[in-house]
This record gives sequence, structure tokens and C-alpha cells, in this order.
Amino acid sequence: MMSDAKLILVGQVAGGFGVRGEVRVTAFTADPLALKAYGPLLRADGSVGLTLTTARAAKGAVIGRAKEIETKEQADALRGLKLFVPRERFPAPDEDEVYVTDLIGLEARDPDGRVLGRIKAVQNFGASDMLEITPAEGGQTWYLPFTLEATPELHIADGWILAVRPAEVGEREPD
Repeated sequence: MMSDAKLILVGQVAGGFGVRGEVRVTAFTADPLALKAYGPLLRADGSVGLTLTTARAAKGAVIGRAKEIETKEQADALRGLKLFVPRERFPAPDEDEVYVTDLIGLEARDPDGRVLGRIKAVQNFGASDMLEITPAEGGQTWYLPFTLEATPELHIADGWILAVRPAEVGEREPD
């Protein structure tokens, strides 16, 4: 059990596949085959949920055999099981990349260094990623586009990002 590790949701069991005990797992990763590379996939409580021994990609999912499953019925019984991986198992991101999970909890600071709030979540409503910010003074959360213009600096190791709020509709932009 890994109670101290930060667990990241990477997939969910969709059910059995075929009649030989294969399982279909919906992947929430950029590369579905990464699910096998991560090693044992954990349940929310940190116990082992699935250990994929074979895997092949299939439209946003992985189909394969798991050490814990011998029959289609066993695979079907796990339908809906959320699968996690400890954050430290992820490879280091490229220089111009960031894991969304690493943004959660960071302070959002304005160009003067004033703390505007903390990143509560990263949402995507169809156009692009938006950082949901919980205001430092309390109140309703607000959204900041996760773009180079609105977040020109990320200081993840130091626990903060530079947040440049866009002008409100109807506001004049500074000269």
C-alpha cells in the first residue's frame, strides 16, 4: 500500500474483451500503451488493481492480459475500476511540457508578485485548457487560460506561476 504517494488516475477498466480473459482499459494517458510500462496499476487505496502482462492499443484504450485475471467474467467484474499510478513513476516531462497534476495547488501570482490564489483544477471546455483558480481572499473560483500570454512563467519547483489576467470584456487595454 502506498498511502503517502500522490496517485494519478491513468485509466479505468471498461470490462472483458473476447472470451479468453483479456481486459479492456480506457486510457487517460497520451500514449495508451504507457499503462503497461507503468507497472502495477493501483486502486484508489493504493492496493494493486491490475498488472498488465500484454497490451495492444485500441482507440484510446488498451486491450491485454492481466496477471490478476484469468476469465472474461473476472474482467467484467472489474468494470468501472479506476486505475492509478504514483506520480513518481511518470517520466520527467520535456522542457516545454508539464504534467497537469503538477499545476494543482500552485500559487497564481500577478506580475507585481501579489498572490491571486491557488490552482484548484485544470478544466477543458472544448477550446483549450483553463486553470481554475481559488481566490486568495475567498469567493468564487475564476478561470485563467493556460496559454503563453496568460501564464508566461511556470515555477513549478518553487510552487507558483505568473498569471496575467486578460482584460475583461468592455475594459480598455493599457496604452
